[in-house]
Formats: sequence, C-alpha cells, structure tokens
Amino acid sequence: MSFVLKEVDNRKTRKDFLNLPVELYRDYPSWIRPLNNDIESVFNPKTNKQFRHGEAIRWVLYSDNKPVGRIAAFIDYEIARNNEQPTGGVGFFECINSPEAATQLFDTAKEWLQQRGMEAMDGPINFGDRDRWWGLLVEGDYPPNYCMDYHPPYYRELFEGYGFKPYFHQFTYYRPVNPEGLDPIIREKAERIARNPAYHVTIISKRNLKKFAEDFRTIYNNAWGRYTGVKKMSHIHAMALMKTLKPIIDPELMYFAYYNNEPIGFFIMVPDLNQVVRHLNGQFGLVHKLKFLYLLKVKKVCTKAIGLIFGIVSQHQGKGVEGALVTEFANRALRPDFQYKELELNWIGDFNPTMRRVASQIGGKIRKIHITYRYMFDRTKEVVPPRRVS
Repeated sequence: MSFVLKEVDNRKTRKDFLNLPVELYRDYPSWIRPLNNDIESVFNPKTNKQFRHGEAIRWVLYSDNKPVGRIAAFIDYEIARNNEQPTGGVGFFECINSPEAATQLFDTAKEWLQQRGMEAMDGPINFGDRDRWWGLLVEGDYPPNYCMDYHPPYYRELFEGYGFKPYFHQFTYYRPVNPEGLDPIIREKAERIARNPAYHVTIISKRNLKKFAEDFRTIYNNAWGRYTGVKKMSHIHAMALMKTLKPIIDPELMYFAYYNNEPIGFFIMVPDLNQVVRHLNGQFGLVHKLKFLYLLKVKKVCTKAIGLIFGIVSQHQGKGVEGALVTEFANRALRPDFQYKELELNWIGDFNPTMRRVASQIGGKIRKIHITYRYMFDRTKEVVPPRRVS
C-alpha cells in the first residue's frame, strides 16, 4: 500500500480525523463513539489552556484517498522540561492493522517533536489533563468510561513493534455496589476518625461551588501537584473545572474531608456519561443536548459511577481519612434507592501502591489495564518508570 499524509487543517481533514474510528471499530461492540466536541476541544486554543504554553498538530493518513490512520503530536513545554529528558506526547492514534502505516504516523510525530527539542515521546496520551484519553487499552474488553480510550488488541503490537516501551500501567478497578467485599479495616479507619471531633466528612453542595472548587484546589495541589507530570492547579482552573462539572454533579458522588474545617481530602466520582453518549453518535447539537439531558436526568440511564480522583494531603495520610471517605459513600450507596449499581475507579497508576491497596480494600478488582508508553529518541537510553507516590 502507498500512503499520503495530510495535516488536519480544513473541514475535510477534520471530518476524516473524527470519522475514521467509526469504520475501524465496526466489529468491536464494546467501543463507544466519543463526542466530536470532546475531541475537537483538545485542539482548540480557545478551549484548551495547554496552548498557552504548548502546541499541537494532527495528521490523517490516506491510502487511495481513503483515511486509514491518524495521530496527533503535542508539547506542553512546562511539563516537558520536568522530565529528565524533554518529552512530548502523541495521542488520538487510530490505524488499520498495518505496521507500515503505523510507522509512518509515528515517524512523522517523532520528527515534529525532535524539531522542537524533544528527546522522547509518551503515548497514547492527551494534550491536557490525565483524566482523559490516556493510555493504551491492553486488557479488558469492556465499554470505555467517558473520555477514555478503547483500543483493538493489535494496537499493542503496533506500539511495541515500533519501539515504544511501557512507562507505567494504569489499572481500572471495578466492583458492584453491594455490601460484600469491603475490608473491615476500612470501617476501623472510619471509626477511628469518627472518634476525633476535629475531623468530618461531607458531600458537595451545588449552592457553594466556589468554596468546594477552592477546597479541591487546596487538596489537589498538596496531594498531587508535587509529582512529575502533574502541574499545580490555579484558582481559575479549579473554577473552570467545577463549572464544567456542574451540569452532571450528583452530590452523593462527591465527598470532602476536613480537619478543623480545613480541607484535607476528597473522593470525587461522577456518573459514567458514556452510558448516555453511546446514544448520540458523536453529535452534540441542540437536539442531542436535549436528548442528553433527558437520558441523564429523566431516564437516569447512568447506573455506573466513575471514581475520578482520590486525594489526601500529605499531613493526614495514614491516619484513616480514606476509610472515612469510603465509609461515608458506602452508607449512602447501600440504600435500596441508590441510583448507581456499579463503581469503577478510573485508572490508578502502578506507581501508586497506596491507592491500589485502597481499591482492593473496598472490594475492587482490576477490570481494565491501560499502558502509557515512552519512546526514547536516543535508542541507547532506557525508559525509567516514574517514582512511586503515596
């Protein structure tokens, strides 16, 4: 096969970029087509703050004028320089089962990154936060969670055949919402916290989102913002995040812990919107928005909750706060009228043994595995995994 590569810079190439997966995943019933708007927003400088200190490009690969592959390359220069070697990223990779086609896509992205001073590339990742479009699915043929990737098995061969090496693994833990499988140590931790009146746990209030946005930012920056590849969150970013989440917030899925009224921990979950998105065929016009709200609010088709992020400030780790957060959720979730029947903790890195232990203690079992790969441009250099975190 002969290939022609085109940069996405007009209506036709954008359409081809978005529509290519529809054909590729025709025989994969677990795949859910993402919303076009969610993907396009990644490459729009007006909606993606990464463009303030980064740049991105994307291409479509054609054979006989038919799209057969796509890829994006991007650099966040602030994050790139936090690595031992400047590292860019590739993502939104889709391709027919052809090593030749994949090689042309990877080579093109590599050359673009090298021209901008990068010495390695991670992929498949997002030009943005880690909670979206991050990692290659290598195990678990289940429908993807909202804004997470699903991939056919041969993609792993394409990445590893090119020379990508695993940088870290991401585990998605699953458990049904029922009283079984909760480790007694969770209850013990919760009881320990309950005996100290300085601690308390509460659910989020939609009436006071400004306060909870700032509390979230405080906890996030202490618990996560000090690690490589994770930037600290600004007040503006925290408010924008809450504004984005507001239409889908279910207070019974968002928990905050406090010590002397100072924020110290959170357990943030949301409905799995892919249970709605699967009915929209990638579109989000006015009619689709009305259908979205009807399915979400009236029909309540979301019966699975997604654990997005769990964090405790360093000073209060190891004191049982995680037990108090989980138990508060369990007390609500075990009511007969609770809407959500399943829970997935959306990717937990292999570099975070503490969170993996918590996921196991609440009865979670690994259901999906994604891999974040790294490709060193100097082929004599080894890929060094990220340091372990708590």
